[in-house]
Amino acid sequence: MKRLLLLSILLYSFFFLIPRPTFAIVDPLSVPNNKIGISILFASELQQAAQLVNGNGGQWGYVTIPIQWGDRDIVKWQNFMDEAKQLHVIPILRLSTEGDYFNTQVWRKPLLSDLLDFANFLNSLNWPVKNRYVIVFNEVNRADEWGGSVDPAAYAQLLSNAVKIFKARSPDFFIISAGLDNAAPNQGTEYMNEYDFMRAMNDAVPGIFGQVDGLASHSYPNPGFSQPPDTSNQTGTASFSFEEQLAKNLGGKDLPVFITETGWSNDAVSEQTIVDYYQQALQNVWNDSYIVAITPFLLNAQDGPFTQFSFLDAGGQFSKEYQFFQNLAKAKGQPVLAPSVLAAETNRLLTTARIPTVDFSRQLQPVKKYHMSVVMEDVFDWMMGI
Repeated sequence: MKRLLLLSILLYSFFFLIPRPTFAIVDPLSVPNNKIGISILFASELQQAAQLVNGNGGQWGYVTIPIQWGDRDIVKWQNFMDEAKQLHVIPILRLSTEGDYFNTQVWRKPLLSDLLDFANFLNSLNWPVKNRYVIVFNEVNRADEWGGSVDPAAYAQLLSNAVKIFKARSPDFFIISAGLDNAAPNQGTEYMNEYDFMRAMNDAVPGIFGQVDGLASHSYPNPGFSQPPDTSNQTGTASFSFEEQLAKNLGGKDLPVFITETGWSNDAVSEQTIVDYYQQALQNVWNDSYIVAITPFLLNAQDGPFTQFSFLDAGGQFSKEYQFFQNLAKAKGQPVLAPSVLAAETNRLLTTARIPTVDFSRQLQPVKKYHMSVVMEDVFDWMMGI
């Protein structure tokens, strides 16, 4: 009888107490989290990025990558997600349009139809972790990032629509507002100070920062991408904290922060000084409890205007910054896995588990001799390997 009772408890635990996948985003700070990451431009750079973000004991670091509207290639991006799963990297995808047809010097202003296309496409992918991190466009307080004219009201409405559209397809989408240019002045329709921009967003859509799940920040060391780490400068490495507080005042909730762009210009500051600044920032500025990820810009610029921030030089050699981040002691992140990944891992464990040796001789006994309690005891014996 005791065996029967114990078996009942085991069966109850199996069916009711084993955690089941939940159907909503997870607080990324409620589990062990490796906040170190890097920004990349191309999916092919993921493996090299993983060596940096997971080096020296780390697991499940972050990678921020843009996805353009015209680059919705299911094979390419599913391969990217599969590789991220294998390498234990958490992807943060930033939505992007393309150069405006009539003015290629600016990015085309996104449309509602773009959100629908992106949501349908990204929902068709199997993501490695449960939270599907999506940043809704980029530095929208600059005219060249928003069709040639700054418009906080239009962006606020688009962002609100993005929350509805993405979450209608899957509540696992974790919607993050765009990182803003923290050095932009108020200059007509060309630029708008980021804090004024956030207030104007809230004026247009009251409580907009209460709708999103996270806040992206471009906490560059401005002015000039060259200032030392400072907790008091609203246009410097601590700009995230001022954005965070303003968003809380406007939206009524604390938002997790994703520093998806930051970095010093090696045209203005020596490599060793940059390493020293990163170390100081991590210890004294970016130690805020609400920071989920820090993904400096940029792993590999190859050529062009971003080479001043690149962690690799034109020949592919590692900079001192790369080596610093790779050797940095990191946490073993334990994010909640996507249901499909969790199911695959569970299946792997079940198929590789040792199955108890079963003595089938008792099955030769006539069935009529078995009472239900005896059958249950036999099942228990099988489970225990007796």
